Amino acid sequence: MLPIERSRTLQPNSVTLTLEVEPELFWFQGHFPTLPILPGVAQLDWVMHYGLLLLAPGRQFAAIDNIKFQQPVPPGALLQLHLEWHAEKSRLSFRYSLLSEAGEQSASSGKIALC
Repeated sequence: MLPIERSRTLQPNSVTLTLEVEPELFWFQGHFPTLPILPGVAQLDWVMHYGLLLLAPGRQFAAIDNIKFQQPVPPGALLQLHLEWHAEKSRLSFRYSLLSEAGEQSASSGKIALC
C-alpha cells in the first residue's frame, strides 16, 4: 500500500516526492500497538516502487548498502523522498525527510544496488 503522493519533481537522474503517510495504511497495524511507526520495510518498498517506476525501469533489487534509520515516521507524517539514480554504479540512493512547520528532519537514508 502506497502513501498519497502530494508532489513530484522529476529530473533526468533524480526525483523528489512529497508523500502523505495516512494513519490507515496497513503498515501501521501491529507495528507497534502502543506507538505506531512506519516500518523500515515499508520505506524500502516505496523506494523500490518509485525508483524502478521513475528512474530505473527494468532493474531488480540486488543488495542494500549503508541504510540508516534516524527518526521514526509516525502515522499522518508528511515525508519528502529524494531518489538519485547512479547508472554507472547501478545504485539507487534515497533520503527520507520528515516535513513539519519547524522544518525538515532526516528520517532515513541508504543505497540500493540494482541489477
